[in-house]
Amino acid sequence: MAALVNHIAQLLPEIETISDAVLRRKVAAVWDEAIRTGADGKGWTFDELRSIPFTLLAGDIDLRYIEHLRSCAQQCFAIADVLTSVFGERVPIDRDTLLAGSLLADVGKPLEFDKLPDGRIVKGAFGQMLRHPFSGVALCYKHGIPAEVMHIVATHSHEGDKVARSIESIIFHHADFVDFDIAKRLGADALKRS
Repeated sequence: MAALVNHIAQLLPEIETISDAVLRRKVAAVWDEAIRTGADGKGWTFDELRSIPFTLLAGDIDLRYIEHLRSCAQQCFAIADVLTSVFGERVPIDRDTLLAGSLLADVGKPLEFDKLPDGRIVKGAFGQMLRHPFSGVALCYKHGIPAEVMHIVATHSHEGDKVARSIESIIFHHADFVDFDIAKRLGADALKRS
């Protein structure tokens, strides 16, 4: 199982900072399945995953999906560091839950997206039926990911707007939307220039 973690760490090196070895292995197993079974069963290579746009909703921008995952994980740690520095233990943050959730929040996207023979990435038939928070939770559940982590996956997007988010989910939600709102701004700026 350490080999699987090392393999996934080539794509998402932040996985190695999950201190709980069991959780780290489970996160790697979820990613492995998403990669192997995504794109309507065709699977993905690491190079393909690195080339996928961060979002299909912002136009032609040069921000990528894997970069977004890594950005969110690093933002979450930075936010947690600031909160801990200022408020101490009065704002309890489970860092393993936060990091695992940040790495898994978009794990359903390899299932949501499909690749066309011409190389374009589109929302696939599966993705038309189930958005990535739902498929992500299903994958996580299958691999025994704790409920606290699945909560982040389930509530990170607009699907969680009517749910009382945990502290870790609040942190991730805002990190996620920092990237998303910037992507939309870059997309709008690019559209104006064209």
